[in-house]
Amino acid sequence: MGRIMDFRHQISLPGNLSSLPADALLLVLAGEAIDASLDTKLASALNDALAEGDLKLKAGRSLYLHRLAGVKAPRVLASASGGTGVKAFKAAVLHGLNQLKGLGAQHVAVALVGGELDDQHAEAVVTAAADATYLYRHTKPSAPAASSLNKVTLVCSKGQAKSVQAGLLRGQAISAGVTLARECANRPGNHCTPSYLADQAKKLGKSHQLKVEVLDRKDVEKLGMGSFLAVAQGSSEPLRFIVARYDGAPKTQAPVVLVGKGITFDTGGISIKPAAEMDEMKYDMGGAASVLGTLRAIAELKPKINLIGIIPSCENMPDGRAIKPGDVVTSMSGQTIEILNTDAEGRLILCDALTYAERFKPAVVVDIATLTGACVVALGHHNSGLFSPDDALAAELLAASQSSLDPAWRMPLDDEYAEGIKSNFADVANVGSRAGGAITAALFLKRFTSKYRWAHLDVAGTAWKSGAAKGSTGRPVPLLTHFVLSQVR
Repeated sequence: MGRIMDFRHQISLPGNLSSLPADALLLVLAGEAIDASLDTKLASALNDALAEGDLKLKAGRSLYLHRLAGVKAPRVLASASGGTGVKAFKAAVLHGLNQLKGLGAQHVAVALVGGELDDQHAEAVVTAAADATYLYRHTKPSAPAASSLNKVTLVCSKGQAKSVQAGLLRGQAISAGVTLARECANRPGNHCTPSYLADQAKKLGKSHQLKVEVLDRKDVEKLGMGSFLAVAQGSSEPLRFIVARYDGAPKTQAPVVLVGKGITFDTGGISIKPAAEMDEMKYDMGGAASVLGTLRAIAELKPKINLIGIIPSCENMPDGRAIKPGDVVTSMSGQTIEILNTDAEGRLILCDALTYAERFKPAVVVDIATLTGACVVALGHHNSGLFSPDDALAAELLAASQSSLDPAWRMPLDDEYAEGIKSNFADVANVGSRAGGAITAALFLKRFTSKYRWAHLDVAGTAWKSGAAKGSTGRPVPLLTHFVLSQVR
């Protein structure tokens, strides 16, 4: 899935950029003035542009120069970052590549002018290039032709080469994982079914030496997953419970477990959603897609760690057999659940998966779900919601979100919020009032995680975009990959 692009590093000094062999030279300008070490042919042209007002050293500003005298690359694009940080650098690279990708350039050389490169800059170049060139076409044969861009070189000094190469490799693995997640999530619900997700897991297992097991309805019934079964019973599409293992460390080492919500289409069930934008509920398997993407990234990087991905997958439909508001079901843990709203189904399939995770005696479990509209109200579309009763684990996930440029924000889990999901007819209700809905959803899940360290990522606001840019983002594959890598001991 996705295009294969060649990423390399090239050792050069700022004074020699004019002689670089490439179809296009992308200069990321990080300082408040043109760096004095930049060679005179490029520096002169850029300083003239600054003097004339054609270029400003502010984020988002750029200048294109064609066949500049004395410069080997026929295309030069200067993109101002407005700062020296990795986030600003990535934004400037993405801005520049979006302009260059429609031209005839096949090979772009990227150079940071006025700053120092490290592995995070290198990773950012790769992920920016993957984002700039990604194009969904599986069900759209009329999609425009792919960009001619197929090679990106990051210019660095000899002392930076080792770090830059490590960042390029990590960026390639993460980008491949993000692309897999996007390709799965962007497919419509009649293509991306629970069986399709299971097939993708099996294909990933064969290509990346993962152990994959897929459980069907009979297997799930034997396990006593009454909550998961309740959601699935309204659909004619068979449920799938997917377990994929990457074994990179001795069996004695406790695994990291990722649990991804895999609702391949969510109508809301009997508590049916409004028709407007219901088409976007094909993205309700974004958590599952991110687990597959992270497994791919980790399998390519081959760290010495054990990683398990668990994906409970089904549709949520308003069939005659579908669950009704007021029904009470028994989860795999033995806890009974009063279903007050059938559109709060994600937590119903996740709770059984979280109980299933106990058998692996995990070092840590992180579940990922497009769980609540309340999280979108709270955080919008920039930060994913992070919930955990474990301060150290929360700090590790936040650090991973920062290093991966895949931001998250920690939300509260105070016990007082749990009053909202008390039930007169079961151990717990599946939904509380609208106020604090993302928190009560997380507290519902917390009831099923007492035997291990646990965190929850609510990605309802970040897993996809709406409007003209509608499509999957592949988040939080970068965050999860950085987190898993940080757990290597």
